[in-house]
Amino acid sequence: MHLLFDLDGTLTDPFLGITRCIQYALDSLGLPVPPPEGLRWCIGPPLQESFAILLGTENEHLADLALTKYRERFSTLGRFENQVCPGIENGLAELNGCGHSLGVATSKPRIFARPILDHFRLAKYFRSIDGSELDGARKDKAELIAHILKRDGIAAADAIMIGDREYDIIGARQNGVAGLGVLWGYGSREEQESAGAYACVTSPADLAAVVSRVQCDHWTKLAKVL
Repeated sequence: MHLLFDLDGTLTDPFLGITRCIQYALDSLGLPVPPPEGLRWCIGPPLQESFAILLGTENEHLADLALTKYRERFSTLGRFENQVCPGIENGLAELNGCGHSLGVATSKPRIFARPILDHFRLAKYFRSIDGSELDGARKDKAELIAHILKRDGIAAADAIMIGDREYDIIGARQNGVAGLGVLWGYGSREEQESAGAYACVTSPADLAAVVSRVQCDHWTKLAKVL
């Protein structure tokens, strides 16, 4: 199977870096700065959308300015104020050992995603690392997944999207891909099941077994068609 992984909240926990960079951006604009816990919901959605909500405006120029200030700090400090999710490296190694092809599909800019994975020594587990572009292209998870499937010639039935927020599951479903929700990140079981998750995984140690179940279901359905 081709397994696509979200980054933030699924492979690493970026809480410290993301919240500090949002605070920096708001402070730079002379705006009220919420406490870190008040910004937890910002981990997952495209940041420009989060800034539009935080700023209480649909003014794209102001949201773009906030995003620029965010990246000013994130590019030097914030991206490494991060930590690997417990157990995820063993989970990735087991999936590799089972013969699955792993890739990253994150709404985070690609230019930041690879250095983060290199820094935490996770890049070696992935055949490809894809994200959005700095101009906003492919920040929508459905668009990004569609791009990867088309570029690599992957059939939707042979792919699984694995992530911690509804955006991962919705993006997968819009492409006919099975979506697995993980419960060690920032999305609840209710959020992911409501979005249409095929299943929710409680621990990285359970990833291989759940992926195997999805694969078996796929072949069972295919056998019935044939």
